[in-house]
Amino acid sequence: MQQLLSTVLLPPIGLVLVMVIATWLALRDHRWGGWLGFATGLALLLLATPEIAQSLRYSLERDVPTTVPTDGPLPQAVIILGGDSMRGGAGPDIGPLTLERLRAGAALARRTGLPILVTGGPNSRPTDPPLAVMMAGSLADDFGRPARWIEPRARDTHDNAEFSAAALRAEGIGAAYVVSHGWHLPRAVEAFGRLGFPVTPVPVRTAFRPEGGVASWTPRPDYWALSWYMLREWLGRLVYALKG
Repeated sequence: MQQLLSTVLLPPIGLVLVMVIATWLALRDHRWGGWLGFATGLALLLLATPEIAQSLRYSLERDVPTTVPTDGPLPQAVIILGGDSMRGGAGPDIGPLTLERLRAGAALARRTGLPILVTGGPNSRPTDPPLAVMMAGSLADDFGRPARWIEPRARDTHDNAEFSAAALRAEGIGAAYVVSHGWHLPRAVEAFGRLGFPVTPVPVRTAFRPEGGVASWTPRPDYWALSWYMLREWLGRLVYALKG
């Protein structure tokens, strides 16, 4: 339900629904229906530009620390947070975001020699394996780095932090690296921090500051997806702030 609401209410789908309402109002001779439709269309165009989408992403990633704290315990494990999954003709599989995180986590584990924990809960189909199980399979088969811990219950970022911290504490581990996309890490680090479990964020493929120019303001449909992810992340941070 949470995923469905964020898909329908956030742009671009949410703005399309507003545009439909605006068109209906304009057809009924409501003068401001036309202005609402114009504003909605303009917002859709702007969210499809690299300038706006990358600005939203940069706003989330600019404050992510990337150094190991010197005044706390050193990381003793690598936590890889699950992102997305997909289904093809061969059945369920990890999605591209998760694959990027696995690649970065495997490289980090290879450099540091630390064990890996993967976390990701049930998929939408009850018959599909949990995301963490598929992640562990990809780590072993594609990157040659088996996961020591598989956390298959987490349904959101808070669960990722809670269940991962509990599993590692049970093994006497009090700090870890956490691997995710840079735009997701502020919320993830906050979730671990609320549990009193120190983590060092390792961002995947961080954003660059928008450079401006004609190309940066040229709309492209693939940037709607990036804008949606960034707006959903800001909404998640707002929910965390209200719960705090």
